[in-house]
Amino acid sequence: MNRRKFLAILSASGIVSALGTAKVAKSAPHTFPYYEDSYGVLHDTTRCIGCRRCEAACQQVNNLPMPEKPFTDLEVTSTRRRTTAYAWTVVNKYEVNSRPYFRKLQCFHCNDPACASACFAKCFSKLPDGAVVYDGSQCVGCRYCMVACPFNIPGFQYDLAWDPLVQKCTFCEPRLKEGKLPGCVEACPVDAITFGRRSDLIKIARARMAENPGKYVNYVYGEHDAGGTAWMVLVPAAGAPAGPVDDAAVTGSEMEQMGLDAHLGSQPMGELTYGALGAVPMIVAFWPVVFGGAYAITKRREAMNRAAAEAAVNDARNDVAAAVDAAVRKIEETEGQAAADRARRAMTEALKAREEEAHGGNK
Repeated sequence: MNRRKFLAILSASGIVSALGTAKVAKSAPHTFPYYEDSYGVLHDTTRCIGCRRCEAACQQVNNLPMPEKPFTDLEVTSTRRRTTAYAWTVVNKYEVNSRPYFRKLQCFHCNDPACASACFAKCFSKLPDGAVVYDGSQCVGCRYCMVACPFNIPGFQYDLAWDPLVQKCTFCEPRLKEGKLPGCVEACPVDAITFGRRSDLIKIARARMAENPGKYVNYVYGEHDAGGTAWMVLVPAAGAPAGPVDDAAVTGSEMEQMGLDAHLGSQPMGELTYGALGAVPMIVAFWPVVFGGAYAITKRREAMNRAAAEAAVNDARNDVAAAVDAAVRKIEETEGQAAADRARRAMTEALKAREEEAHGGNK
């Protein structure tokens, strides 16, 4: 089903669909099923060297266009880039206490994805393997998913005039089905991104913290943030004193310096976006009704105006015909039938020529 058919269905559904949606909007907070055995990725930013090989692998395995600057150009990491419809993963350079570090950006594949909650066309799905995937066959291009995403990840194909799509990291879902690693994970030469069961990755992260006191902020970003994510991040605590950093540091400088929002909280974003945007389908369902009614009123008004104009023209013609008849009768009384016939023909031809001239000027 394409977006045109989808909109047509909305138009046909009208008020019935709107009322049904209103009931949904009043329901309990929307959440997605949690899959305990789902996969995830742990990104250790203390190991990342900013080589951009993960970017190159992502472009290759997903058949995305190559960037203007080659992947060997590492200077681009100094620019705070974000993901786009044609670049699903990017590596940026950050500084924590004046020391350079690199972080990979891509879809976090939330446990309770806000993009899916905000999408009334149901284009997004959370799969048991941990991936949040998108099916654009019925996307209407509203981009509410982009607004809802707390990480500003989805990109939109603004360059396409017909049926543009929302694009983002797919967690290499086709490769997972084949038993392969995500392209970026497979390409990383320094084990900065580790793939595995999400529950195991959290244990690995805790073990690294314990084995390297003072190296990391004592917090696994993504374990609980925004309800939890499949992609998690270990952040350096450069310059911190030996020993674990207090959890209050999560709201401090390290997270912010690494470009991570430490204020998302643990509540799933879907519970917030679903309540705020749950009424969107109702509005969309009413649009065809409202605009259809306005269109009908406009067309009726135009028809009435045309009818009034035609009636005025007919009245004018009748008045002219009556005047011609009166003049011809007068000529017949004074000058005879032959003169009356000549006068009628002359006036009829004159009126016809005048009418043709008027029609010609309106073209």
